[in-house]
Amino acid sequence: MTTTSRDVFEYAVLRVVPRVERGELLNAGVIVYCRQRDYLGSRLHLDVDRLRALDPTADAAAIGRALQAAADVCSADPVAGAAGREALGSRFRWLTAPRSTVVQPGPVHTGLTADPDAEADRLFRLLVLPVQGG
Repeated sequence: MTTTSRDVFEYAVLRVVPRVERGELLNAGVIVYCRQRDYLGSRLHLDVDRLRALDPTADAAAIGRALQAAADVCSADPVAGAAGREALGSRFRWLTAPRSTVVQPGPVHTGLTADPDAEADRLFRLLVLPVQGG
């Protein structure tokens, strides 16, 4: 019998709240952090049709740039500046700190995984991508 070791991971959903005063939101990304596997990754998808249903005047391009900025911090892209040069855990904590902006992190959740990259894909499909009708 083969056992696969699993490590603790943390994740948060990136939510778009186009009109903060209304509190309506849509999930647009997921950030996954696993310290033991030295992993920090993100997956993004902005559903512009759903965004327009919540707020026809929302600036989808600006929201897309804000989401991409979070992904850049995750991947340590040089355009992320100082935040992208921090240690993985510090970057995750910075990305998941509460904000009152259009792009907000949801609560941090934990789990166990043998493959944090595959976990990011699974959570992305489950929590962000539109549900496929059958």
